[in-house]
Amino acid sequence: MSRADDLSEDTARDSTRDAARSAPSARRTLLKGALAAGALVTVPGAAYAATAPAGAGRAPAPYANPLVRNRADPHIHRHTDGHYYFTATAPEYDRIILRRSRTIRGIATADESVIWRKHETGPMGAHIWAPEIHHIDGKWYIYFASAPAEAIWDIRIWVLENSHRDPFKGTWVERGQVKTAWETFSLDATTFTHRGSRYLAWAQHEPDMDNNTAVWLSKMADPVTLTGPQIRLTTPEFDWERIGYRVNEGPSFIKRNGRIFMSYSASATDYHYCMGLLTIDARADLMDPANWTKSPTPVFTSNDTTKQYGPGHNCFTVAEDGRTDVLVYHARQYKEIVGDPLNDPNRHTRVQKLGWNADGTPDFGVPVADTQTGPQVGSLTESGS
Repeated sequence: MSRADDLSEDTARDSTRDAARSAPSARRTLLKGALAAGALVTVPGAAYAATAPAGAGRAPAPYANPLVRNRADPHIHRHTDGHYYFTATAPEYDRIILRRSRTIRGIATADESVIWRKHETGPMGAHIWAPEIHHIDGKWYIYFASAPAEAIWDIRIWVLENSHRDPFKGTWVERGQVKTAWETFSLDATTFTHRGSRYLAWAQHEPDMDNNTAVWLSKMADPVTLTGPQIRLTTPEFDWERIGYRVNEGPSFIKRNGRIFMSYSASATDYHYCMGLLTIDARADLMDPANWTKSPTPVFTSNDTTKQYGPGHNCFTVAEDGRTDVLVYHARQYKEIVGDPLNDPNRHTRVQKLGWNADGTPDFGVPVADTQTGPQVGSLTESGS
């Protein structure tokens, strides 16, 4: 259940879950899991309960970090088959990888498959960045950013599709570019549904604007097509969003307590990289920018005590107990970088419990200290097309 693929509250689904779980406490647990960030529930609750990982209902122990080394922009999708699916940016920027595990911890040692590689020439030939995997209407989709081999900074959003029930099998078909209002630098697409409508959020440079990227939102006609209009949710305006580069990127959504929260990342990808937050009432029109409130200070930043630097490009998932929210992000283990941060491969995937404040807003805390000293073991296999 990745990045809140389904943020909607569906009465019929709730009724099905009630029937499947007659005990009130069990119903509350399952409902919390269904509404957790990234909840993608496209089958009745009874089917989901039957495939829940072992240990569901028990609070998770602290995670061992880094979860996966040398994997930036991490994305974890918890699916109805009881598995967590993991993808992220490889530091060579040349391929899309996929792992699968029944537990979040198991991602660390799960086999890693290369399901797609960049083209040698032409479109999708360079800078393969920030893939996300989503399951929509019975098919798998991966959204990612890339550029032509001959123009490596002409980065756009592209989509792969796989109709096989198992994303490690079948064929990943290139569905093409997601066309936005302008042919400008764009990346970090994520998708979710709310009250029956599907949305895409992404980062893009707006012509004639004094920034690198802002975060945008649009409704979708299908998993590849925007219906328009597209609205700007946030642009770099505070000092902490404009260090090195004027960047808002990497949107991620979670619904709790009658509100939808959108986290995003800001500034250059060195130790200044950090996360901001937008909030909207879940009953409001998501396509009206005036309904969104932006926090004036960052919610997740580098920490000298825990030795974690540049935390960001997060997603949300839910733990095996079905109710504990989990923050997934990348960070480095050191502050100073030699050369371009994009050439430094040591942005590692990390996970930690996401807390909640008394007022119903998310409590990100600080990026936790490392608990692992050696590399995880995961065999590399070829899969897909």
